Amino acid sequence: MPRVRVRRRSWARVLAPAILILAWLAAAAFGGPLFGKVSEVSSNDQTSYLPSSADATTVQDLLGEFNDSDAIPAIVVFVGDAELDEDQLAAIDDAIAAAGDVEGVADEVSPGIPSDDGHAVQAFIPISSEADLGDTVAALDEELQSATPSGASVYVTGPAGFSADLVAGFAGIDGLLLGVALLAVFLILILVYRSLLLPIVVLSTSLFALCVALLVVWWLAKWEILLLSGQTQGILFILVIGAATDYSLLFVARFREELRSTQDKGAAIAAAWKGSIEPIAASGGTVIAGLLCLLLSDLKSNSTLGPVASIGIVFAMLSALTLLPALLFVFGRAVFWPRRPKFEPEAVHDETGVATTGLWARLARGIKRRPRLIWITTTLVLVAGAAGITQLDATGVPQSDLVLGASPARDGQVALGEHFPGGSGSPVYVVVAEDSLQDAADILLDDDGIDSVAVTAQDSPSGTANVTADGVAAVGPPGTPAPDPTVVDGEVMLQGTLTDAADSEAAAETVRELRVQLDELDALVGGVTATSVDTNDASIHDRNLIIPIILAVILVILMMLLRSILAPVLLILTTVLSFGTAMGVSALVFNGVFDFPGADPAVPLYGFVFLVALGIDYNIFLMTRVREETLKHGTREGVLRGLSVTGGVITSAGLVLAATFAALSVIPILFLVQLAFIVAFGVLLDTFVVRSLLVPALAYDLGPAIWWPSKLTRAQGSSTRRNRSSRAL
Repeated sequence: MPRVRVRRRSWARVLAPAILILAWLAAAAFGGPLFGKVSEVSSNDQTSYLPSSADATTVQDLLGEFNDSDAIPAIVVFVGDAELDEDQLAAIDDAIAAAGDVEGVADEVSPGIPSDDGHAVQAFIPISSEADLGDTVAALDEELQSATPSGASVYVTGPAGFSADLVAGFAGIDGLLLGVALLAVFLILILVYRSLLLPIVVLSTSLFALCVALLVVWWLAKWEILLLSGQTQGILFILVIGAATDYSLLFVARFREELRSTQDKGAAIAAAWKGSIEPIAASGGTVIAGLLCLLLSDLKSNSTLGPVASIGIVFAMLSALTLLPALLFVFGRAVFWPRRPKFEPEAVHDETGVATTGLWARLARGIKRRPRLIWITTTLVLVAGAAGITQLDATGVPQSDLVLGASPARDGQVALGEHFPGGSGSPVYVVVAEDSLQDAADILLDDDGIDSVAVTAQDSPSGTANVTADGVAAVGPPGTPAPDPTVVDGEVMLQGTLTDAADSEAAAETVRELRVQLDELDALVGGVTATSVDTNDASIHDRNLIIPIILAVILVILMMLLRSILAPVLLILTTVLSFGTAMGVSALVFNGVFDFPGADPAVPLYGFVFLVALGIDYNIFLMTRVREETLKHGTREGVLRGLSVTGGVITSAGLVLAATFAALSVIPILFLVQLAFIVAFGVLLDTFVVRSLLVPALAYDLGPAIWWPSKLTRAQGSSTRRNRSSRAL
């Protein structure tokens, strides 16, 4: 009977890892092919991420009812080296007519509209919402370039042009971003472990987690349960790779530690799992809690990131706690080749579980000698760095500056502004009651920021009719009656052409002023500029609301985890200080080195979410081990032992996470490049300064008081005396 039990236990030891590996392989096989299909279920349209209550959202929904079309307008601008002659104008008319035959271009391409100075011609070309925007704009540009007469240049700009630039900017997100992130992590792991097999095992764990997370997220987006954008996709990729690798490093460190005192690999894995599950679960749970606070956001781009990224963290934890142990069981000590850990229980006993040599042992001894000097000096340096946050301009950036590097749409907007009103093709839409049409038009005409006013009129050949102080103007030869405005549910839609570029601060100010003046008419103001204004306002609201809530949630989690009040409060304060320093230094770099035009209001919010949630991870890794050591050796000795034991793995994890977020900078989108720098720099700061110096020195200086009001505060004296007595024996 005992032999049967032993045999069954042996089979279970082999069968369980095999089942886990096969299950992950099967799930990854379904998720892997979806990497190239994310664009099918994602959208980068700003309006779709606004709250449904926003004016711009309401107007965007009504736009299709007034125009009977949801096409995306492209503005084509032809610019001559000199004043355009008749032959050039004729060739431009032919080019515009031919553009209507490009696949994806909708009907009703406008005729060419010459500029007053005779140097340029513009035309409005609608792009079907069903078409692939990037491919259609590229094909349109190719057709126009080939048909443009010599002595003239052509640009495709407007909403369709800028959207196409964004599509091109996100084009490398499936391959380039993932490849750079994985390569960076692989090289770091090789340097850390001096092994080839272990980095492959750890990266396989991370990649499988990403495949399964993508499988779930893709179908949720397909079923329209979640909204997905290129920005969210990039963050998901980086977050899963970084978090799964970090959790794997923690598990591997525990496994290696156990192999020195345990001969059997199965027992070592079980002990490593027992020692890792609490910090990994606490770390992942803290990140998820912080991310889910984004559900309180008005902006759907923020609120959808919460569940999307949380799904990624869940699978990162699951892969580190299931797939990785299974793979390590298969390879055993060989996974560390050529530096396999030796079975040396005597050496472990002599070290009392902590190495007495090496960088972290020396740092622990330095903290022991001068704890107060270290934490005060470190705090002052961090405060000085945080002062730079006053230079951070996070009030929003023009749409034309969202893409870094070359931007055909931005060049076209510059050309458009030189020869036409800056807001041509991206008007302010005003939805107002039919009987208030003239009152609203008069307000628009009196505003210096509006060049001209028109009303949507399906009876007009162009679909609109100009509105003057005398009313709706006739379209056609003398004697032609004025067309009737299109009326939908008793309302009409006015279009005001902005004198400034639609994404400029001046245009935004015009929209704000118009909303105030039109409020008495119960009018709704929408359009590209209004969408940007509403997005920035909602983003600032989210930032001010969510940051304090995240802090409160994480504080409660830390209190439950560490069974203390003082320690969690101090950890939160150090993490916030680290975040402030990261933002301050980033502001100086953005302004002085990169000369960025500003930052989106969501940049500080995203930076806070990731730096605080991920930064607190390392404090959790450190302080859970410190608490574990404190129970055996007392607080001050526990701090030194915890730092010595976790120093290497947390530093490696910090390098990995910083490298993965830095990989976001390969995507030429301003928001992602700024987020990449903030998080990468912040993680390194937290890893090498806050967690290595500030927190241990502060905890050592406070001693048992740091656990207030738990029993550890009062039990230190007897624990320390017992420990000294046992060592004396």
